[in-house]
Amino acid sequence: NLNDFKNVCQTRVDSFLCRHNIPKHKRLIGVISRFLVLKGVDYVIHAFMKLLARHDSLHLVLLNAVGPHNDTIARELNMLPDNSFTKIAFDEDIAAVYASFTCFVHVPIDQLSEAFGQTYVEALAAGVPSVFTLSGIATSFIEHEKHALVVPFKNSDAIERAIDRLLQDEELRERLAVAGAAVVERLFNLSVMMSRLRELYMREVARQN
Repeated sequence: NLNDFKNVCQTRVDSFLCRHNIPKHKRLIGVISRFLVLKGVDYVIHAFMKLLARHDSLHLVLLNAVGPHNDTIARELNMLPDNSFTKIAFDEDIAAVYASFTCFVHVPIDQLSEAFGQTYVEALAAGVPSVFTLSGIATSFIEHEKHALVVPFKNSDAIERAIDRLLQDEELRERLAVAGAAVVERLFNLSVMMSRLRELYMREVARQN
């Protein structure tokens, strides 16, 4: 339900921050992804490391932070200041998680790394300015500089530059947030999805008859 991601109250956001001891005065760079090679989380960490040299108000939040790539990710996180990131295995209020982010980053390493990629839809529904590589469903509807900033695969320098643009350009953040929320509402609201599913079943019934 896309409405679950809209108009999240500040009390829920504050509760999320408090649960995980995340500093309220920081700008949060968010990642929601298991620690798998194909998710490209290490490229985000490298980009974040460079951004810290210019922005001391940043904090990296890694949600769903478990998986077989954990040891590699842990070594890379050890190169960051201890107070600059938070790893979270799970939080039940995913809408509040998105609402806490200044920007969101999801950068799978190729077009086939996501079977669908629900997090693309959730982030845009939440109105979070985002940096993406295009994988799964994102290849069919997300446009660079219209719905999000799109970067090449496996490119931490491009991720860094895109995040930096979002941090410095409020008008860009607002424009992407509005357009991103609008496109997922048009394409992925529940009534549209149910209608398309019904049409698919009816076509298949007609074909078999």
